Formats: sequence, structure tokens, C-alpha cells
Amino acid sequence: MAKAAKTAIKTKDQKAAADAKNWTKVIKTVRSPKTGAYTFKEAIVHKDNIKEFLAK
Repeated sequence: MAKAAKTAIKTKDQKAAADAKNWTKVIKTVRSPKTGAYTFKEAIVHKDNIKEFLAK
């Protein structure tokens, strides 16, 4: 019989795991003024600063 896979991974540092939920990966499309092609800017931003990142 195969070993059962664990669905929940437990970390040693619960505080760090809880703090990690406050960060979000944000992907913004930016159009190049020279060529007109779209590029993507990716950043990992704190959830309180998402609107500021998108406004830039």
C-alpha cells in the first residue's frame, strides 16, 4: 500500500507562516511607448500596498 499524502504542511514557526499570508504577488501589464508591446512587472507586495503599486 502507498503512503498517504499529508494535505496540510505544518511549519515550525507558526508566526512566520501567519505573516506570510499578508504578502501577495502582483502582476501589472505595462505598455511600452516605443514599440507598443505589453510587458509584465511582477512584485511581491504587502497587502496594504497593492493599490500604491498598481498606481505607479
